[in-house]
Amino acid sequence: MNYHWNWKIFADPAPDGTGTYMDSLLSGLGWTLTTALLAWSIAVVLGVVVGVLKTTESKVARRMAFAYIELFRNIPLLVQMFIWYFVVPELLPGSTGHWLKTLSNGPLVAAVICLGFFTSARIAVQVSAGIDSLPRGQRAAAKALGLRGRQIYRYVLLPVAGRRMLLPLTNEFLNNMKNTSVALTIGLVELTASARSMQEFSYQVFEAFTAATLIYLVVNLSAVGAIRLIESAVMPDRSFRGRLQRKRQAAHHA
Repeated sequence: MNYHWNWKIFADPAPDGTGTYMDSLLSGLGWTLTTALLAWSIAVVLGVVVGVLKTTESKVARRMAFAYIELFRNIPLLVQMFIWYFVVPELLPGSTGHWLKTLSNGPLVAAVICLGFFTSARIAVQVSAGIDSLPRGQRAAAKALGLRGRQIYRYVLLPVAGRRMLLPLTNEFLNNMKNTSVALTIGLVELTASARSMQEFSYQVFEAFTAATLIYLVVNLSAVGAIRLIESAVMPDRSFRGRLQRKRQAAHHA
């Protein structure tokens, strides 16, 4: 059976009456970006806090951080998505649970919270690894200067470790962006769900998912480019221009 290609399908009106199929895909992209950015905001805050707790001298804090990380890292994301959307409202007090279940944007709220906690556990690992990779003398020197625990992390450890964590955190941001596609299982009409809806109504499977793939690619490459600009600003020695300059200097001295 021959497949009938139709790249003009994107200009056809979508069945939901919101515009063309391309408008539907762009609307899905908007929900994808909204979900990813809100979840990332939660993930960074929680990830830094848990990562710091994992490197403190308190055994209780370290054990709590370890339990948090293992809990959210070892349960599949799809299962967590279902728990936040279907189970958590049932466990809350009657009025609160009913309010959550009747929210018009309930899938968005559940997806943001789920991705925020799931990604925060991964960020916490990066934060703790970045702090542990620093020479122990930096913490000792900060204590010798009279800095307290919070001040040591705020002024010494986190600023230095943050530069080392930039590239790993970039990977986590991209993973967070791609993980938003799981939210289609609870009814959030993000980019993947929009492409799936398009292929179900138009039967143009390849066109729909080719467009979604290209949109994901453009968004992720744009994010990588933005991160590289930030990297060149905060770590000029590790940027492409910095490496090229060092090679030129080495060749000149040789």
